[in-house]
Parts: sequence; C-alpha cells; structure tokens
Amino acid sequence: MSEQIQPPKPKSRSSKVRLRQYVKLFRADILSAQPARLYRAWMAEFRTPFFRSYLINQPELVKTVLKERPDDFPKSGRISEGLRPLLGNGVFVSNGETWKRQRRIIDPAFEGGRLRETYPAMWDAAEAVVQRLEAFDGQKVEIEEHTSHTAADVICRTLFSIPIEHEIATEVFQEFRAYQRSQPLLNIAAFIPMPRWMPRYFRRETRRAAAKIRGLITELTTQRMAQIEAGTAPDDLATNIMTRADPVTDERFTTEEMVDQVAIFFLAGHETSASALAWALYLMALYPEWQEKVANEAIDGLSAEFSSISKLRVSRDVFRETLRLYPPVPMMVRQNTCPEEFRERDIKKGSQIVLSPWHLHRHERLWDNPDCFDPTRYATENGKTCMRDAYIPFSAGSRVCTGAGFAMVEGVLILSMILKHYRVSLTDRPTPEPVAHLTVRSKDGIYLKVERRKLP
Repeated sequence: MSEQIQPPKPKSRSSKVRLRQYVKLFRADILSAQPARLYRAWMAEFRTPFFRSYLINQPELVKTVLKERPDDFPKSGRISEGLRPLLGNGVFVSNGETWKRQRRIIDPAFEGGRLRETYPAMWDAAEAVVQRLEAFDGQKVEIEEHTSHTAADVICRTLFSIPIEHEIATEVFQEFRAYQRSQPLLNIAAFIPMPRWMPRYFRRETRRAAAKIRGLITELTTQRMAQIEAGTAPDDLATNIMTRADPVTDERFTTEEMVDQVAIFFLAGHETSASALAWALYLMALYPEWQEKVANEAIDGLSAEFSSISKLRVSRDVFRETLRLYPPVPMMVRQNTCPEEFRERDIKKGSQIVLSPWHLHRHERLWDNPDCFDPTRYATENGKTCMRDAYIPFSAGSRVCTGAGFAMVEGVLILSMILKHYRVSLTDRPTPEPVAHLTVRSKDGIYLKVERRKLP
C-alpha cells in the first residue's frame, strides 16, 4: 500500500463564515469552501436566507435518494442554471418524463455491444496521443492539455467519426476551452430564488462561446441527418442515436434536441475523462512502482482487440482509485419533492439534497486509509463494501451516467497506451492543488516530464 506519500488534497475552511464569504469561497472552489467535518459527518445542514441544503454521506440515505426513490429527488435546477446556455434541456439537466424519454433513446447506444463497436475509434485516439507526445520526449508538459485534447478526440471519433483535427471538431474543442475559462460553476440563481420568466445574467464571453459551440454542433448534426437521409451515414454513436425511436412514443430527437445531447456528450464526456486521465497520470508519476506495473501489463496485454481491456486489471484498479480520490464531478444536487425525515431531522419540501462523491469517497468512517492511494483496496472486504455503498463517481441508480462503461474503457485504454510508450515523472513545479469548477482540475495545471520508453 502506498502510504508514504499522500496525494494532494485541498485544505478545508476551518471556521464558520458569513453567507457572502461562503458564496465567494464556493464560486472560487467548492472543495476548499467546505468544513473538514464533512469527511466524518453522516449529514450536515447548511442554511441560507432562501433555502436549506443537506449534504448526506450516510450510505442508507444515499441509497434512498439515488436508487430507491429517484423520482422523489429530481435534479436541482440551481447548479445547472449556469450551464443552460450551452446544454439547453439535455439529458444532464432534464427531469421527469422528458429525461426518461431521452434516456430510452440514448442508453442503447452505450450498451456493451456498442462499446465493442466504438473501441476501434478509441484505439485510434489513443495511438494519436502517443504520436503527439513524441514531439515532447524528454520535456515538461502540462498534462491536462494533452488529456483534454485526447478526450475530445475520443468524443469526436466515436460520435461523428471525425478526428479532432477535423476543422469543425477543432473549432468546437477550442470554443469549449473558452467556455470553461469563462463559466463559473454557479449562476446567481443558485443562491437566490428566481422565477423561470426572469432573465438569467451570464458573462458575455460565456454566452458567446455557448452560442458558437451550439452553432457548430448544429452544423455537424444537420450534416449527419442529411447523410442518414441519403443512406451514407457512418455507423457511429451519432447515427445510432439519431435513427433510434423512443420505444414508448415512437418519436426521434429533433435537430434541437440532438444538439442538446451532443453538447452534453462533449461537456460531460470530454471534461470528466480529461480530468480523470490527468490525475491518473499524476498519480503514476507520484507512485512510480504502480506506473511500472501498469506499463508492464500494457506491454504484455494491450492490443487493438476489445477483449484485451478485460485483461488490464492493474490499470483498471489504478483508474478506479483515481476516480475515488479525484471524482471528476465532486458534487451532485437533488431537490426533494415532498417533506422527508432524515436522521430525525425534518427536511422541508424543496430543500437541496447534496451528494458529494468527493466527501463520500474519502469518508473517514467508511474507508480504510481514505486519503491514501491504494489500488489494492478493492480486493479487501472494506473495499468491496465501500465500492457497493460509498463509491459513486458516475452517480448511481436510474440516473447513473449513461457513459460510465464507455468512460472506464476509455480511461483504462488511454492510461495503458500512454504508459506503455512513455514514462512520466514529477517536475520541480509545485504540487498540484485540486479545485472544482466544472470538474476537479488542478488550480495551476499538472506538469509532468514525459520520456519515451524503449520497448522490447
């Protein structure tokens, strides 16, 4: 077990703060804005003048909200307010019958058989990052830039059968980076109740980037619909989703609805995978003994055959442990639709129920050595229990991320491919500081030295 060095963890605030100060801290980074007691608490209440929030860490309560009664706890609109200009009413932010219809159309595209069919496109993206890194052999690189580029390449190839170098794909990627820089996690409506008719105020740069991205995605979607009509469309995820009718209503997505979904695939699939891969590579530099295990496994077993992924058990456990320590989406917010009683507290209708993978995955009363990097933990009784009850990097229940299986294949493949060809090591730059905006990233980037391996 790798206990000698602790992976970086943000400092918690040490004392109570006024609402204005809390909002300021929260907008800067939701992780360091929280008190340390959340790593031990089963439930914590947060009060504002307008509503109550309850963070829940008790596994039984998490199970109630996510698995047993998900319809009673729909997604809260407060957190997604800031994403509306880009995501519209896509599956990431919708609720109720709209969400159920969207999932009935989308989910079959990500089932096991389809994963096998998308694997060659993932393989091509993995080979492409190996080629790009060749230009940086022996140099320091900001690794998040490369994982972001690669994750976007995977989405482009699997969704629309185009590489990231395609003119429109490149422009979408560049605009997404502009959007990420301009978009704070929270809109003012997250803290102050506002009626639906009242206009939301967004930064000019945010509105511009969102409009540009949606315009480009509309162009790709329209082109694909024309190919489908002509019978010349490639058999990729976009074609599969666009041609699939809802088994209940027999309706297909309109162009605007498809744009909403594609925007989410780019944001969720690209952002989250880029975050997880960057932290996984950093951890491999921090724990070189594990890096060599992943590399040797990849040298022996990684191939262009989809079946090889199941043999990469070390890489899988390393990636799984990365998702535990650095879950890309650190918090999820639900809203109760009826009065509840949690831990002998009355929870009024309309309260915010916060589920925090960040705190649940590091909970001191659940996990053994929660802040340590230990990929072997999943073979222990504690690890198996926590995997079942306290591990939700992709959420859980009916609203589990539809791309969870996709993300695990992608992460294991690209991590193995990079380490098969390159050795990564730490530099003299300061230790990365985790912060959460759209996803958990490093405040000032993650810098690693990459060196080409001499393969046998």
